[in-house]
Amino acid sequence: MKKLKFDVTGMTCSACQSHVEKAVRSVSGVSEVNVNLLQNSMQVEFDDRVTGVSQIISAVENAGYGASEKGANPVKSANTADDEIRKMKNRLISSICFLIPLFYICMGHMFGLPVPSIFTGHENMMIFALTQLLLTVPIIALNFHFFRNGFRNLLHRSPNMDSLIALGATSAFVYSVYGTYMLAYFMGRNDFDTAHGYMMNLYYESCGMILTLITVGKYLEAKSKRKTSDAVSKLVNLAPKTAVIIRDGKEVEIPASEIAVGDVFILRAGKTVPCDATVIEGNCSVDQSALTGESVPVEKNIGDTLMSASVSTSGFVKCRCDKAEKDSTLSQIIALVEEASASKAPIARLADKISGIFVPVVIVIAVISAIVWLVITRNFASALKAGISVLVISCPCSLGLATPTAIMVGTGKGASNGILIKSAESLETAHHVNAVVLDKTGTCTEGKPSVQEVFTDKISENEFLALVGSVEKNSSHPLAKSIVEYCSAKKISLNPCTAYKETEGGGLSGETNGKSVIIGNSRLMEQNKVDISAFTAKSEQFAENGAIPLYTAIDGKCAGIISLADNVKKTSKQAVDLLKSMGIRTIMLTGDNAKTAEAIRSQLGIDEVHAELLPQNKTAVVRDLQADGKCVAMIGDGINDAPALATANVGIAVGAGQDIAIESADIVLMKNDLLDAVEAIRLSKATIRNIKQNLFWALFYNALGIPLAAGLFYPIFHWQLNPMFGAAAMSLSSVCVVTNALRLNLFKMHKNDTENQREEVKIMKKTMKIEGMMCNHCTGMVTKVLNAIDGVSAEVSLDDKCAYIELSKDVSDDVLKNAVTDAGYEVVSIA
Repeated sequence: MKKLKFDVTGMTCSACQSHVEKAVRSVSGVSEVNVNLLQNSMQVEFDDRVTGVSQIISAVENAGYGASEKGANPVKSANTADDEIRKMKNRLISSICFLIPLFYICMGHMFGLPVPSIFTGHENMMIFALTQLLLTVPIIALNFHFFRNGFRNLLHRSPNMDSLIALGATSAFVYSVYGTYMLAYFMGRNDFDTAHGYMMNLYYESCGMILTLITVGKYLEAKSKRKTSDAVSKLVNLAPKTAVIIRDGKEVEIPASEIAVGDVFILRAGKTVPCDATVIEGNCSVDQSALTGESVPVEKNIGDTLMSASVSTSGFVKCRCDKAEKDSTLSQIIALVEEASASKAPIARLADKISGIFVPVVIVIAVISAIVWLVITRNFASALKAGISVLVISCPCSLGLATPTAIMVGTGKGASNGILIKSAESLETAHHVNAVVLDKTGTCTEGKPSVQEVFTDKISENEFLALVGSVEKNSSHPLAKSIVEYCSAKKISLNPCTAYKETEGGGLSGETNGKSVIIGNSRLMEQNKVDISAFTAKSEQFAENGAIPLYTAIDGKCAGIISLADNVKKTSKQAVDLLKSMGIRTIMLTGDNAKTAEAIRSQLGIDEVHAELLPQNKTAVVRDLQADGKCVAMIGDGINDAPALATANVGIAVGAGQDIAIESADIVLMKNDLLDAVEAIRLSKATIRNIKQNLFWALFYNALGIPLAAGLFYPIFHWQLNPMFGAAAMSLSSVCVVTNALRLNLFKMHKNDTENQREEVKIMKKTMKIEGMMCNHCTGMVTKVLNAIDGVSAEVSLDDKCAYIELSKDVSDDVLKNAVTDAGYEVVSIA
């Protein structure tokens, strides 16, 4: 199967969206179609052995619209959207320039305004009518696309919003032209009373006003829709245009898109990382806030990875490109956000079903309304007014925009805070979550265990560690790394290991220095018939303190225990408390022993814990919860927990870092912070609430507007809607829906305790002008001496020869000045 994106032109409302989707879905070989009215795009999944791009494009064209394969450059798409808004603005201004005199001539006398005498009196009725005609024609010409698209789609039997506008405006204009001819006819026969009757029923101003007001609404709607895609635009603009690479020992500036895997590039303070890379020389601090939401710069040293679009705040490093720009973290984030925006939430299906039949039904209602009015009143002008009002007030735009606008703003808001939502469906499902399953290691805890204590029997600690470390050095498990680091710190020599073997969920074994060594949990010891009874009390003591006890058997006999502690993350307790406050049950899963698990559960206040689990057991726990009717979110590291993540209703990968394209997760979090998983659920609830509000008002508007326009309330209240007011109401309905969706940008994330504490510290900022700095070595020296002062955080720029200083304590200017002067540089000023 192949999945491609297409640009679709000519769509103006949800009926268009429905027609395009239906046309493409009928193409043989197409399995899935998602049409996005907001982005004028379409995503199609199809079997390329059965059909191809040309057949899909033909299906769209046969339905009365245009299509082309989507370009790879999102910046170009953004510029195209801006150009369209600019053209629409010019068209609107020109329309208003003709509408104002038209409206003044027609309606000025009703408001007591002075109207030139040339337009008053029976003798000037023809001038009055012809002037209106001449002012209306340019408005029609300026907005002729409504007529072209509307009647074309009507001929293709797929009427849309433009069809309603075209029918309404054409009816008003044609009837007015007819009235003008009749006016001339009766004036020529001196029947001025009959001629005056036709003059009073001219609808040129209604035609011009309908087209202009619809354009006003479309312009405001386009401006608002453009704001909904600001998150993606901002991400796109994060990418640097150029990069400085080292080629043949020289610095060469090239377009960032041309940097290749293996290229070495230079990153100076203030510059943006062009691609995912590894630091190979130097150190720096980088601001990753645009990608992860972290407000504090992160220190990077040799061997550390850099994410594309991070900004170096200080330091000088040489980096090796690991992923080209098109495969970088930033590119993947943009792709995920765009794909989520283009996808369709299950809640949107109601709107789609309504949209598919909405416009034809409206046309039928308009015709029936006109006929009923004509039969009852015998007044063609009143009947025409009712029919036109129904046509122009019933635009299904707001219905089609209700879901995609909220989804785009919601997913964009998440992306800007390091929360990547892969699809609209997962965004909707997350708001139903009432049970959260948490992996312990790396999710609730830091995932960086350290050796706390070594307890041995009948063997020295150093000899014991030499045997254990020699086996553990072959493993990549976090526990093994901690033990090897501990041995290294104790300067214990490690020996070669043979017959090495890992047991999933148990431990490992091997032979070293002539001895057989088995290291692992109690289950592994039992499998190997090792008696651990002499160490049970000590093991339980470790476990009750939240540590992980690892038994070690040497030549078949238990010789000692190593206690390792994995500290709980600072935000885990806050996250669990927030989940519980939302009525969500929390369950922790771990492979550790029951006592260690219980200690962590008690510390965090988690409702339930399952310990001593193998990876496959985690999936079983998720299935059991689902069988009990729970909507389950599984939160894990996205690698070891892949089966459980895929099984859960919503899989949330925490701390994925650069591995953001984990297939098994529905939501990927850039930070290693459980609090962001809570925010993902809260954001889902806020987005779905917003969609429901949009759908309610869109449906309520049409449910009230159509009967009002048709004249259903006329017998009771004598209300008959003027087509101009219908056009204004229709335009405002779409703008209101988009504006409501934009309220999601006000969604506030919970701050973790560390950030709250940091905000309590009053920060004072100062700028120091320095002379004598000539190179990056100089800026590095000044940065070092300033940051060495307690309470000082400084960033130094060579470009403007300034140090930008933040003070969390009261530090005098003299102390700052002396530090820089003693380093050999001249302080010009401190402000």
